[in-house]
Amino acid sequence: MSSLVTDTGIELRPDITRVVTRLFVAGREDVGPGDSRATPVLRRVLDLDEADVHEAVRDLDDRFGTRHRNLHATFLEHAAMVTDRVEGAADMSEDRCLLLGATFTHEYAIEGAALCNPSAVPFPNATDDPHTTGVMPFVMSVRGVGEGHRSSIGFRSGTVTSDGLVTLDPADPFPVLAAMSASMHRRSVFHAKLGEHDDDRENAALVLDSLSATFDDAELASGVSGLMADAATRRDVAGTIDNLRHVASSSYRARFPADATLSERVLWPHSPAEHHGMEDARFVRFTHDDGSTVHYATYTAFDGVNIAQHLLETDDFHSFAVSPLAGPAAQGKGLALFPRTVGGRYLALSRSDRETNSIAFSDDMRCWSEGEQIQAPSRTWDLLQLGNCGSPIETDAGWLVLTHGVGPMRTYAVGVLLLDLHDPERVIARSAQPIITPTPERRDGYVPNVVYSCGGFAFGDVLVLPYGIADQTIAIATLSVSELLASLTPDSVLQR
Repeated sequence: MSSLVTDTGIELRPDITRVVTRLFVAGREDVGPGDSRATPVLRRVLDLDEADVHEAVRDLDDRFGTRHRNLHATFLEHAAMVTDRVEGAADMSEDRCLLLGATFTHEYAIEGAALCNPSAVPFPNATDDPHTTGVMPFVMSVRGVGEGHRSSIGFRSGTVTSDGLVTLDPADPFPVLAAMSASMHRRSVFHAKLGEHDDDRENAALVLDSLSATFDDAELASGVSGLMADAATRRDVAGTIDNLRHVASSSYRARFPADATLSERVLWPHSPAEHHGMEDARFVRFTHDDGSTVHYATYTAFDGVNIAQHLLETDDFHSFAVSPLAGPAAQGKGLALFPRTVGGRYLALSRSDRETNSIAFSDDMRCWSEGEQIQAPSRTWDLLQLGNCGSPIETDAGWLVLTHGVGPMRTYAVGVLLLDLHDPERVIARSAQPIITPTPERRDGYVPNVVYSCGGFAFGDVLVLPYGIADQTIAIATLSVSELLASLTPDSVLQR
């Protein structure tokens, strides 16, 4: 660990008591063969004596009532999803409905295996000026990993003072999942995503050319109906329709209940593209050209086989718009947005070739061109690959970029780049040695020998950097921005 780094003493460990409720249908478990066994299970519930039903519901209340908010509402919602399978189910007593819903419900420990890969962004409130109070509130996203290595995105809140004191608030007790709804789509993304499947041809044109630059599910359905009606004169209509629907499924809105606090909100995989996980969210507080701000995050959607980059957008961390990203630079993992446009274009750090750091460009923040390489593996601690540790941080000296390198024994280390403010493809300076490496007491965990961050932020001269340890726990460090900049070696010297 570099002497530049101050350990705050904060260490966030997985909490196996943080559980959410999910629909559970026997026979449709995440792994293994077999059809749904919902109907015979429902019949067994209907055959129970009413006294046994009442006793079972009281037992459920005793064992689970203090672990969830509005548990009965969840049971009734899940019961309503299966009652049409058997005649007479609609006439059940309330207790029998609750027992039926509980039979089709299970708990999932969102941090049961690991808690890792954090990203922190300033989140000032509407009334206090942090530069006057000397205190900056922030939001930290975390990646929780549970049964089946399925990843979700959670949140914590905290503050940092102008002299570097970091406080992390305790998590509230009732994690909840968001309600999902339809969202708008972008025609440019559809063209680019279909192009990735070599399917952006006349079938796609018949549907997409009739739509506006942004459109909703109903408009897409109308276009698809037109394509289906013309199927007799076209090839592979079914394939194009499947591709269109798959792209559409990756756009949605997630909204949390009004009574869910920030630390209780859990973004759970929803679309087929992210069925197996939402990984490594890289949040950034983005300032648009008109001065308005919004929080974006790129994250890796994983369906169990394939990965893709998706985008989160939120004003309040209460409601989120989710959409897919496209283009050569959005392939693979690790896309990280710059916090503002440069030269009228959106920029991002990319590692689309899986081993070098590049700068990518976009006109709409959704479709990303081929990246321009700025750093390749060359040192003993990054022989395997490089990547970023979140979005660049703007300083007077340039764009401060935290990077990670992977070396022998798959050991991760955190390094630093400094990029030109006006020409970010030009590297000004870099760290000659890593600033954070796994220490003997912080190397063991779910994935040993890993230190990894998805982003930090600066408040004055204080750089707040949360980072994961061994894909198991999260620590928070602080650094002086000015001291860190002074420690970097000019790139011209390192290239000699």
